[in-house]
Amino acid sequence: MDEAAEVVVRVRADGATELRVNGVFVMDDVETSSERLLAELVLDLGAREVLVGGLGLGYTAQALLAGDVERLVVAELHADVVAAVRAGAGAGPAVLDDPRCTVAVGDVRDVVAAQPDASLDAVLLDVDNGPDFLVHETNAAVYAADGLADAARVLRPGGTLAVWSMADSAPLRARLAALLDDVGAVAVPVDLQGRSEHYWVLTGRAR
Repeated sequence: MDEAAEVVVRVRADGATELRVNGVFVMDDVETSSERLLAELVLDLGAREVLVGGLGLGYTAQALLAGDVERLVVAELHADVVAAVRAGAGAGPAVLDDPRCTVAVGDVRDVVAAQPDASLDAVLLDVDNGPDFLVHETNAAVYAADGLADAARVLRPGGTLAVWSMADSAPLRARLAALLDDVGAVAVPVDLQGRSEHYWVLTGRAR
């Protein structure tokens, strides 16, 4: 991973807080519906122990902690992102201070690899703009067969693997289907600074 990446959390002229990594727009605090949907999907399925890949501005973690989650592990590559949320950006420090939440600063693949087999109800991956719109080229391994297999390994039977993406991805769905059941793709309508677009959440259930 490129630990020397440039991480910028800034307030735009319109008042929104925006996160960019290596000059690439990652998210802002105006349109957070798809990040929250990641959490809502697995909460509705009864998830209580969850790993999230990518803190972002903290909205997925916030939504999980507002539900019935008992243990939350968040993997975030960039300490600067954690520091920005700690300083009040996005969902703010309450997420990080919640005793149910542990933030591991490091590569999500390493954090997943450290989890015991069948120990989690859900793994939510939101570490890029999706498998075809990488912020870090090395994150392609997260979406490759081996990376997905390790995420599936830590799921309990019936547990959910969910991947956030800017667009649907037939190749990713095929890789998920080789490992998981009930693979699907949910289109999330979003308003991006006046433009109507869709983000996607791709899911599968552990066998």
